[in-house]
Parts: sequence; structure tokens; C-alpha cells
Amino acid sequence: MEFVQKEEPNVEKPIIIAAMQDMGNVGSIAVNFINESLRTKIFRTANTQFPTYIVDRGGYIDLPDERWNYSYTEDLIVFGGGKGQPQSNNELNALCQDVIDVAKKYSAKFIYTLGGFHTNRIFDNKPKAFITTTSKELTKQMEGLNVDTTPQKSIITGFNGLILGFAKKNDIHGIGIYGELNEPEIPQYRSSISIIKTLEKLTYRKFGDTSQLEIMAQEVERKFKN
Repeated sequence: MEFVQKEEPNVEKPIIIAAMQDMGNVGSIAVNFINESLRTKIFRTANTQFPTYIVDRGGYIDLPDERWNYSYTEDLIVFGGGKGQPQSNNELNALCQDVIDVAKKYSAKFIYTLGGFHTNRIFDNKPKAFITTTSKELTKQMEGLNVDTTPQKSIITGFNGLILGFAKKNDIHGIGIYGELNEPEIPQYRSSISIIKTLEKLTYRKFGDTSQLEIMAQEVERKFKN
């Protein structure tokens, strides 16, 4: 994994939102939305040195441009989004450690990660977002904020789980917000909306009008119903 610093962001004790593509694209949809809505500026990139797939153009192939960006605005750092995540444990660990190093460099106190929560519950276009944190004490502090904690024990794999482990090991507060979904193979825009609304509640800041995401959800429904 190669990391390139393009500039030094003007941030002071920012919160960090870090998530990558996962089930239903939930994490990347939310991160891409936040970047576009807040017009964040890229200051650092993470580039994989070994392609995880190739693109067949019909008789010839292209190599994908696999990179993930760190962006910033007003005491907020956003990492990830885009497509995919590293397929090797070494690269995934390097990526998580770099997020931690960036958090320490700019004295970030909180890391939020976002992802999908696969469930069989029928939620009628109103998926819940569940949170889990890096400590019992932090979870207890969430009481009174009208948020739901993850309902049972489970294993969280990939970047959107592992980054919480790295945060805990480095004494940085971490909160995972996971939007429930029934069909992980289909982009889940409403799950991302639920995550964004929960993130707004926890951070006391607005991330933008999500009505376009609702329109995208309706378009996906029409496509797959047909």
C-alpha cells in the first residue's frame, strides 16, 4: 500500500469518518454522499500496489485505478468510499494503521465507521441503524440519544469492522454505525440514509439533504422489480 500526502489539512481535533465499500455498498454510499454534500477536499491518498481485479473491455483488459482518498472540511476528516477494499490482510491492516496514524497526527478523538447489517427482519423501507462502540462506558454514554445498539453478538469483518479494533488498541474512541439490509448484493440507499441520520444525531452536525438518495433507492427498486 502506498500513501501520498498532497497537502496539510487545516483541521484541529477533527472527528474522522472512515468507511469502505461493503454489503449493499452502504458504507461507500454514505461516505461518497458526505464528501459531495460538504464539498470536502482531498489531502491524502492510499493506493494499492497490486490490483485486486482486472477489467475486461471485450478483447483487451484495463487495470483499475484502485485508490482511496482522505478528504477534509471544517474539523472533519473523511476516508474511504469509492469501490472495493484491499483483499489481502497485509494491505487491509496497513490501511487501518494509516487511518490511526492520521487520527493521531491531527489529534482526532473519535473515529466513526459505517457499514451494512444483514438481517432477515422485514423493515418496510425503514431500516434501522445499529451502533456498537469501543467500550461499555462509551455505549452507556449513548443512552438517552435514542439510538439502537447492535442486537446480538456477531463477527464484523473487513475494514468497517477492523478499524474499530485498531481504534480500541490505540485508545481512540470508535463508533460503528451499521444500517440493516435484507439483500446485500443490491445497493441499499435507505440503509445509508438511516446511517447518515444516526451520524448526525451522534455528531450534532448536518451532512446534507438525503432526498436524492431516496430517489436512488426508488430507482433501484424499479430496476430489480422489473
